[in-house]
Amino acid sequence: MSTAFSYAEFTTRNIGFVTTDEQNTLRNATVFICGTGGMGGACVFALARAGVGNLILADIDEFEVSNLNRQAFAFQHTLDQHKAEATGKICLTINPEMNITIHGEDWPEHVERAVGNSAIVVNGTDDLGASLLLYRTAKQHGKAVIDAYASPLPSIFVTQPGDNAPEYRLGYPTLSTPWNALSDEQRNEAFLREAEYVVLHSTSRHYIDLDLAGEVAAGTRSRMSFAPMVLTTGNLMAYEVINAILGRKPGADCRGWFFNPYAGRVERPRNGLIAAVLRPIVRRFLGKKMAGQ
Repeated sequence: MSTAFSYAEFTTRNIGFVTTDEQNTLRNATVFICGTGGMGGACVFALARAGVGNLILADIDEFEVSNLNRQAFAFQHTLDQHKAEATGKICLTINPEMNITIHGEDWPEHVERAVGNSAIVVNGTDDLGASLLLYRTAKQHGKAVIDAYASPLPSIFVTQPGDNAPEYRLGYPTLSTPWNALSDEQRNEAFLREAEYVVLHSTSRHYIDLDLAGEVAAGTRSRMSFAPMVLTTGNLMAYEVINAILGRKPGADCRGWFFNPYAGRVERPRNGLIAAVLRPIVRRFLGKKMAGQ
């Protein structure tokens, strides 16, 4: 015989980490997660378990076998299903009282409303154009964006409306280009600027096959991804979502930080002067790896 669902009983063990009033705030909050595969999916999973009551989910892909190694909602029974739709259905088996809005390939047509109606935005996409659209729209609506670097170490950064978005902060060559009119050269240069930041400000290079990473940077193979890293990052995102909903101070700023589980420490960005000195060295290093040296 099935047990009747009770939101209060469902969330009873949350109390202590949050107050009863704060739990009610989570219940009434709306969050927009764009990209529900890897990090975005892990974030959704944690938010659903935490009792967040309203989610707007967007994705353009279906689950495939290669997603099974890391994506929270990728199962044998969800293969070939639209990611956001399958994710939403499973969330309702956790909390049947959730309100979930699903968007597919047409999500850019709904982005203004999705961002405007949400307490905060989570960027779970791995596409530069989609990311630019999210950040530019969030800026217009005065909303913060939670994101992570393409890094072998779990990472997190939170861009507030008054902060420089990554395309400014990391120096992407995209400032005057519409989000849906990017060239391959712009995409490649933006990826390199992000990789440069990761290598410069973390010890990520010590925990990945650098030759294979060079092939990724050169565009000759797909990105590597690993469940512990992806799931940890998604949970860091969920913490920041809850901070934002409850009006708590964010744990990360727009520069963010990296979590090194191998050494048991947090790695924060270097001093600006030191980074300026090291940047040419890092660029030469990345250039050699891309050239297969």
